[in-house]
Amino acid sequence: MATPHPSQADLAASEPTLAATPAFSPLYQQIKELILQSLEAGEWKPGEAIPSENELAARFRVSQGTVRKAIDELAAENLVIRRQGKGTFVATHSEQQVRYRFLKLMPDSGDRETEGPAQRTVLECKRVRASAEVARALALRSGDAVIQVRRVLSFGGVPTILEDLWLPGNAFKGLSAEQAEGWQGPTYAMFENEFGVRMVRAEEKIRAVLPDAQQAALLKVSQQTPLLSVERMAFTYNDVPMELRRGLYRTDTHHYRNELS
Repeated sequence: MATPHPSQADLAASEPTLAATPAFSPLYQQIKELILQSLEAGEWKPGEAIPSENELAARFRVSQGTVRKAIDELAAENLVIRRQGKGTFVATHSEQQVRYRFLKLMPDSGDRETEGPAQRTVLECKRVRASAEVARALALRSGDAVIQVRRVLSFGGVPTILEDLWLPGNAFKGLSAEQAEGWQGPTYAMFENEFGVRMVRAEEKIRAVLPDAQQAALLKVSQQTPLLSVERMAFTYNDVPMELRRGLYRTDTHHYRNELS
């Protein structure tokens, strides 16, 4: 016998955390929010399976269809991954289909796998006080501790990307240059595994610039070489900012590729 659908009031009474969700939002959206709360709390870690639709339906006392619709949205947002016959898993940057989600620079050949992973050279990794600009971007107070990283990413021995990163000091306490340079795999996978921070979305601003003398020397180009400047804000669950990243990209052998749908 099918489980009857509770009223909005009944569900709110049984799950107090729903009070934070507007009462007029569809039921599946409220279930999505509850699942997000569990993801944020670390109930299910990146790469782990979440409970089945039937189990979640019983937990929240709603229909399986309502849960399925909530999970459909989470999957569309790359927060979970469905695997046929196996279940639904928390998306992880270690996963092949996710690991290049935020890296849009492609070799002109179009074959990233043949090119191989980037070689990282970390020039500095230090704990500093946030400037007013960085603090504002990361929703911190001016003067709060942040980790500042400068690195060069090379492909085939050719320096291709120069990046400056700023990370909240408390969330990334202990991050060292050796750790950042020696990690085998995507940087965001390291953030997940070593610091429990999962980047779920990002916003980027792009413009063409000319490098200054130091930037040109690090990328081994002339100061007349046009570069792509990419400023990224990356967020964890509930749109909490966790990284400000500014990169300069060489585009003589690479191009920035995005898919629009």
